[in-house]
Amino acid sequence: MTFALPSFPSTSKMFGKRTIRPLGAAALCGIAFIKDTLIAIDTAKGHLLQIDPDSDNTKILNPHQVREFMDVRGLAVWEDTLWVTRGNNVYLCKLGSFGLEHFVTLPYPADGIAVWDSTVYVSCQKLGDILIFDRDTRRQITKFYAPGVGVENLVVDEETLWVSDTLEQTVYCIDRGTGEVQFSVLTPFDSPTGITIHKDGETGTKTLYVAYASEEPYVRDNPNADPSHELSYRDRTFIHPLNYHYNPDKRYALSNGYLVEMSYMEEISPLEEVYLPDVEWRIALPSETARQKVKHVEPIGLPFTEEVIEGQRVAVFKFDALTPGERHIFGWKAVLEVRGIKYRITPSDVENISELSPEFQGRYLVDDDDLAMDTTIVRRAAREAIGTETNLLRKMYGIRNYVYDELSYGIKPHIDTPDVVLERGVGSCGEYVGVLLALCRLNDIPCRTVGRYKCPPYAEYQQVPLQPDFNHVWLEFYIPGFGWLPMESNPDDIGNGGPYPTRFFMGLCWYHIEIGKGISFETLTSKGLRLTKEDISIGELAINHIRFMILQELPPL
Repeated sequence: MTFALPSFPSTSKMFGKRTIRPLGAAALCGIAFIKDTLIAIDTAKGHLLQIDPDSDNTKILNPHQVREFMDVRGLAVWEDTLWVTRGNNVYLCKLGSFGLEHFVTLPYPADGIAVWDSTVYVSCQKLGDILIFDRDTRRQITKFYAPGVGVENLVVDEETLWVSDTLEQTVYCIDRGTGEVQFSVLTPFDSPTGITIHKDGETGTKTLYVAYASEEPYVRDNPNADPSHELSYRDRTFIHPLNYHYNPDKRYALSNGYLVEMSYMEEISPLEEVYLPDVEWRIALPSETARQKVKHVEPIGLPFTEEVIEGQRVAVFKFDALTPGERHIFGWKAVLEVRGIKYRITPSDVENISELSPEFQGRYLVDDDDLAMDTTIVRRAAREAIGTETNLLRKMYGIRNYVYDELSYGIKPHIDTPDVVLERGVGSCGEYVGVLLALCRLNDIPCRTVGRYKCPPYAEYQQVPLQPDFNHVWLEFYIPGFGWLPMESNPDDIGNGGPYPTRFFMGLCWYHIEIGKGISFETLTSKGLRLTKEDISIGELAINHIRFMILQELPPL
């Protein structure tokens, strides 16, 4: 028996190229395709929705069984059977009847579900496993370790099990026979809550689709209040195609990207008027990396010349003198292609790495940035963070988790040294980086500061000026034979003592803008001498203005 879904008129011109925002949906979880028709569960309302991917039109398929489908978290379709998870239970039913039949009960809540022939896969965050059952006997065959720490949803395609993880902001590609992770990709949005695959009937092309569900803040116009504008929250749920490109030789996968325009500008506005002769003002330019391509750079306000410092492009603005009362606006504007990147390197891959060169040791294992590496508290932390571990990658995991255990995030007007930060137990992103750098270098792991800004992560706000509230820094660590790998400073520190996500451990999302790797972002010289904070700080001389504009989503690689 074949179940026939009601048809929608469809143009299919934008199929696989647009964000799907189903009308009337509040919180989508499990999703699945039946040919070109998308079905999804709105877990907040209990609606099993049929969705037209081209028009966002929706129909409720279970108008008389809404209560039975409340709080359903996972959904799968195999032939004419619908499978769902709710509470600790897994259910199945025939498409069209929606009378749920019990399949199996887990000791803890069941999350995602996928079915391939006679094999049923069920994820359980509380167990930390993906359980595998035989459909006919209803007995558990085996289990795999869940790759992430959040709630996971599943879809199977032939020999591949795809797993989306809500906290990890990641989709994992897993061998469904062995449970081994082949690679993983970062999703362009946070809180992925469902995953499915669409196969084009004509070309055979397969596209991953990911559902997202969260709340977003917005400014509400309340006519009964004075002032009338107030902060409120609303549901945010949608489905978006996930693009990826896996490079097995370089051990990374790229995901959805955007064409972004970034402007960085300084406005001379000193707190106290000064005279500075023969000034050179250097501002680092965006870097060229595996995930970031510089398409165009142009000056703002005043012309600049370019220098290359340690492989990084730097804009140099020259002034005969900066005199009292003199005002200028100057900077650069760049157009960038930026994508998500996630490396897949395991501890076993780094068991027999080569020794560091003396040049690397002298550059990246020393205290060259007020890291307080000779203080008792920092040295003790460096020992405690790794214990007896000798594997470089496991040491990095240990150091990161130790810092997350010891610190909580808080913004401060200035950066304190790692000894002060560890004593206080609270740090900004720059202070997290300082502590991580100190502990890594004391444990013979080369590392350097990277950053400077993140584009506000609102990919749907295209052709609209966006201003970040703060600058941001993270770090890179070096593995001989593999190169420099990124690691975020604090965003994966979600508190509660772990386990912590590893979404930004060897990974960056599209909104990270890499500028001036391993060099100072901005420096000032007068008569050839570099000015320090003790002489005069850039913040006392000028106000910076940063603006982003997301121009468009990039096509798949």
